[in-house]
Amino acid sequence: MENGKNELENVLPKDLGKEIEYQSTSIVSKQLLKKPNGNITLFAFDQDESLTEHTSPFEAVIFVVDGLMEITVGGKLFKVSSGQFIILPPNVSHGVKAIEKAKMTLTMIK
Repeated sequence: MENGKNELENVLPKDLGKEIEYQSTSIVSKQLLKKPNGNITLFAFDQDESLTEHTSPFEAVIFVVDGLMEITVGGKLFKVSSGQFIILPPNVSHGVKAIEKAKMTLTMIK
């Protein structure tokens, strides 16, 4: 039972918005979970910061925790705001830009 108790010590409700802080003219990331079959990473983007379009062999989900983002998937532009999510198919080009300060999670499924 000792082993199970240690694993439960990290099981606490947390506020995603408070897990990471914005930094001026930067993108900050914090890995929340890393497993062989996928991971969850939290990002904080200052206004106008972006990740250029790229592809990934894995399916992913972006959930916007705070703010407004432009997310391009397969050449199509989507505006995704706080509380919304978008699914990124594998092997399809995608990129993200913060229209205003924004926080998002990226869940990658391998």
